Amino acid sequence: MATQATPTWQIKGTIVLACNCDYGCPCNFNAPPTQGHCEGGWSWHIDEGSYGDVRLDNLTFSILCDWPGAIHEGNGKALVLIDEHADDAQHEAISTLVSGEVGGPWAILRHTWTEVYGPYPAAYELDLREHHSSIRAGSILDLELEPIRNPVTGAEAHPRILLPEGFVWKDGCVTASRKFRVQHSVSYDHSGKYAAFAKFEYSGPPS
Repeated sequence: MATQATPTWQIKGTIVLACNCDYGCPCNFNAPPTQGHCEGGWSWHIDEGSYGDVRLDNLTFSILCDWPGAIHEGNGKALVLIDEHADDAQHEAISTLVSGEVGGPWAILRHTWTEVYGPYPAAYELDLREHHSSIRAGSILDLELEPIRNPVTGAEAHPRILLPEGFVWKDGCVTASRKFRVQHSVSYDHSGKYAAFAKFEYSGPPS
C-alpha cells in the first residue's frame, strides 16, 4: 500500500518569546540558562501560510515549556496551545507541524521534552507592536513586553540579537517581560525577565 506524501507547507509571521533568564538569554549562545533551568516558551502568529491546501493565515499557536536543566539536556514538559479560531483542518495541520514530524524548528525541539500536554484550544488576544507587544491566551498565558531600560538614566534600550545559524529565529529584538505568567499543565511567573520578538519563515517537508 502506498504511503501518503507529506504536503508541502510554509508559514511566516511574528514570533514572541519569553523565559526565566536574564536579558539576552545565554541559551541563545549555547551557554547554560541563567538559573540553571529553563522555563519559557514561544508564541507564533502566522501572517501567511499553508499546509498543503489548508490555509493558516492569521492563526496563532504557542508552546510553553519547563526544562529541569538546559534545553538541549531534555526531560522537559511542553504545553501546546492552538488558536480557537482554527477549524478542524487547520487545527490538525498546526498539530502536525508542532509534532515535529514534518520539519521546521519543532523537529529539533520535540526531542527536548518527554511530556506533552494538549494541544488545547486557546482564545488569543494579540497586540503585536514590537517592544510593546502583548499576547494573552485565556487564563493560561499572559505576556506583555516592554523596552529594557538603563538602570541609571531610565532611557530605553533596543538591542538586537543576530543568530545566523538560528533554527527558530535569526534576527530578533530583545525586550523585557513586563508580565509573563503561565498557569496550566506548566505554571510559572517570570515577569521582568528576558523576552524577544522576531520575524520567522519556515517551510517543509525537509528534502
